[in-house]
Amino acid sequence: MPLSIETPYRIEPCLLESIPIGITDLIANLTASSERIANRLHPRTAASLAELVRIMNCYYSNLIEGHNTKPRDIERALADDLEKDELRRDFQIEARAHVRLQRTIDRLYAAGHMPEPASIEFLCWLHREFYRDASESMLWIENGDRRFRMEPGEFRSRSEHDVSVGRHIPPRSERVDEFMRYFEQRYRLATMGKGAQIIAMAASHHRLAYIHPFPDGNGRVSRLMSHAMGLTAGIGASGLWSVSRGLARGLESRQDYKNKMDYADTPRQGDLDGRGNLSQKALVEFIHWFLEVCLDQVNFMTGLFEFDRLAERLKGYVESQGLKPEAFFILERVLIQGEMPRGEAERITGLKERSARMVLSSLINDGILQSETPKGPVSLHFGSGSVEFLFPKLFAEN
Repeated sequence: MPLSIETPYRIEPCLLESIPIGITDLIANLTASSERIANRLHPRTAASLAELVRIMNCYYSNLIEGHNTKPRDIERALADDLEKDELRRDFQIEARAHVRLQRTIDRLYAAGHMPEPASIEFLCWLHREFYRDASESMLWIENGDRRFRMEPGEFRSRSEHDVSVGRHIPPRSERVDEFMRYFEQRYRLATMGKGAQIIAMAASHHRLAYIHPFPDGNGRVSRLMSHAMGLTAGIGASGLWSVSRGLARGLESRQDYKNKMDYADTPRQGDLDGRGNLSQKALVEFIHWFLEVCLDQVNFMTGLFEFDRLAERLKGYVESQGLKPEAFFILERVLIQGEMPRGEAERITGLKERSARMVLSSLINDGILQSETPKGPVSLHFGSGSVEFLFPKLFAEN
């Protein structure tokens, strides 16, 4: 007997009864690769790179939504330097919210205080925080001939909130809360082993979009949820890789994400296609693709952040910027030990005190080094001014 489309069982299967060998292999490879990504990096250097990855994650998440907010514009937004043009300013506000929110997620995880990523409380918090500083125009939703104001952090709940997404018709708004309680129960990571958590990370990404619980912002919330799930499952590598980049770029084309999400909407195709309302075959294919994307991104970032290659690119950067050759010795030392007291510049470069100070100042003025205080130790800063040289192909325009 077919399940009623307005019961929470509509999103079944939520997980896999048996795990295909291909997915088992992907889980093993993803686990091992994510553990290697930062092994040779000092934690302070890794933290600087993680901030760059947050900007990258935001950039690609925006790109999925059709908003091409450049890395420089994201950096300006983080410094509260916003455009005068209303539309571009709104894009910057979204970008700033995304980076700040991911930074908070990373800190919660590092402190051991990560909530259940699929819980109603956490997802509503994500949505509310994302829209906390939104302009009034960002909160008004056009839905056919209807127009209403979205309340950040609140699910769809009234008939005027009913939506369609392409050919997919999500549950009616008055049933969303019931669907989300079931979603929270099915994707509770605390009850799962590591392999099951990684599968849940992939499966829940689609199922949340399928429910479409919020009037707007569901894609951003789902990608932030996946980031939090990756950390909880132990494959987040301290924030040194991004699922959004992989989703935006795909494995074969930039249409992969949309096509795979659409295919995962497929209803069950006969008695050999699982026992739920949706196709188990389609869910298996989506999970396999999603984990392939994750592994592809972990491997890409590992190569990009590999110590020897990064040191070589830093040397090339010094040459490209017309800095003195001794500047590389400082950058190399900071790369190795995470930060460097300013007084060490003379010993590291082999220059006299005044010349060493000038070389250090040139690196700070360039932006590749930064310091929390005027006389404090210096650490690496991977901003938009250096990223195009140091990390080729990180952003799409490269």
